[in-house]
Parts: sequence; structure tokens; C-alpha cells
Amino acid sequence: MPQNTRILLDNRPEGEASAGNFKIETVETPVLQEGQVLVRHHYLSLDPYMRGRMNAGKSYAQPQPLGEVMIGGTVGEVVESRHPKYAVGDQVVGMGGWQEYSVVNATEPGALRKVDTSHVPLSHYLGAVGMPGVTAWYGLVKIIDPRPGQTVTVSAASGAVGSAVGALAKARGCRVVGIAGGPDKCAYVKGELGFDDCIDYREHRDYGSLAKALKQACPDGIDGHFENVGGMVLDAVMLRANAFSRIAVCGMIAGYDGQPLPMANPALILVNRMRIEGFIVSEHMEVWPEALAELGQLVGSGRFRPRETVAQGIAAAPEAFLGLLKGRNFGKQLVKLV
Repeated sequence: MPQNTRILLDNRPEGEASAGNFKIETVETPVLQEGQVLVRHHYLSLDPYMRGRMNAGKSYAQPQPLGEVMIGGTVGEVVESRHPKYAVGDQVVGMGGWQEYSVVNATEPGALRKVDTSHVPLSHYLGAVGMPGVTAWYGLVKIIDPRPGQTVTVSAASGAVGSAVGALAKARGCRVVGIAGGPDKCAYVKGELGFDDCIDYREHRDYGSLAKALKQACPDGIDGHFENVGGMVLDAVMLRANAFSRIAVCGMIAGYDGQPLPMANPALILVNRMRIEGFIVSEHMEVWPEALAELGQLVGSGRFRPRETVAQGIAAAPEAFLGLLKGRNFGKQLVKLV
């Protein structure tokens, strides 16, 4: 059995996360038991939600246990199998974590899923045609529920989730305005993703200034907003939101280090009869087949060309993850292991 290099959560961050919170080690891979398969990971997914799980406090998911492999999505190939439904060479997606190999109990429902790479590259099953894409689909379709001609905004618009929100909203005939950090990201959001406009939040010192920019970009107001950031961004959007607008709250990365995120104008929720709903995509597995089918068609047809930032080698995962939290990635952040 091969040697397996993996990364553990060694200690919990106090405030901002650092490379010192992680530990790397190499161990023997255990011999397979009946019903198990050995997967060699080709790509590892890095996602903002992982930062919240590093904390010990109560949240929507159990904290990442100390001394165990960091949880995370993976794609790869079966290299040994003791399960009749999986053969050597099958390409699969699962939650193998921050490691080069994983032993998977393939009899457990949802532990592994075979994927077809004839039209969709393997890595996209961790992004646009994976959990981030389904997250975008659920928030847009089930919460925002936009109509053709309505205006939808999305924060972190160049990221894995935000870019998918834009593609799905444009496919529904919406005006789509992104909010992103930096001129390069904004140029990508408009030029490559096809958003109608994109605002660089780094050009604005407070939510009032950002709200003025949103007023120019959204002359008919905002009917739906997909929130990944929170803080100043959400405050600005609420000033431009129309009556009966809908906000899907996917992430609050502005507060992942533990600082509070007060809302500047909560009375607007009542004044505009707004619907604000947070959601966790893993609680809505019933929509995954429909969402993945649409996302696969968008990517396979070339109508949605998501970008990826790829770090090389398992040892690069901690620094790549810390960079993701600071917005240094462009599109989906991955670690290539093969």
C-alpha cells in the first residue's frame, strides 16, 4: 500500500488563521477491507467554509476535530477496489480530505460518486459542477427565484460560487452585477463571465460609497442578492434593495475570524418587506441532480467557463487556503496532487 502524506488540524486559531494551525505527516495506507476502495486524489478543494469549522464554537456543522485530517472535497481515481460497483480507473468525487489517498467505505450512501470527464474536466466537479455550483443554484433558484429582467447582485463574484450564480442568473434573463476585489477580478467578471457590470469594493471605504456605486450599476434597484461576504457589502446592498427583494445568505467571510458583523440598517428588512434566508447546501440533497444537470450543460457547452487557481502539491494546501481567505485566488481554489 502506498505512503500517504496528509495535513491535520493541529490547533485552533485565535483570531486569524495561520500555517501554524496545521501539521503535515506521512503515514502508511491501511490494507483494504471488504467494501472499501482506495482513491488516489488528483485535486483537493479549498473552500471558505473550512475556516468556520476550524473554530470550536457552535455552528451549522461540527467543528473539525483536532489531530485529524482536514475535511474537504476531492476528485481522483480508484487505484484499488474491494467493492463490486467500483473498478480500478473509475474517476470519482468524494470528501477525501487534505491528503493524497483515502480509504473509502463505498457501501456508505453518498461516500463516492462516479463522474464523466468526457465533456467536463475532472477538476470542475469540485467547483462549477460540484458543491460550489449547487450552492449557487440553490440560493439563486430556490431563494432568490429571479424573473427575466430583474436585477441580481452577488458578492465575491469572481469566486467559485459567485461566478456560478452569475452564469445561472444570466441564463434566466437577469441583469447581473457582481461585487469583487480588484480591477483584474472585475474585468474577468465582466469580460469572461459576461456579467452586466462589476463593482470593485476596494475602491470604497464605507457602505455609503459602495451603495452609490450600486445605484449607478443597478438603476432599477436590486431584486435579488447572493451574499458570500457580509459586513459593509450587505449594508450597501440593503440600501439599494427593492420592495420584496430576496437575499440568499451563503457565507459571511468578513466575520470568519470571529469579529461581530453588525447590520447598519436592519429596519430596511421591514420597510422593504425583504426576505433574508441563510442556507446550507448539504441540507438540500434532493436538488443536487437537477442542479448538477444544468451546471454540467452550462460548462460542457462552453457557455460557462469557470476559472481555477491551482496550487501544486499537498504541502501547499495551508498557504493556498490562507490566501483564499484573503481573496488572493481567482475563481475556484484547488490543490493539484497528481
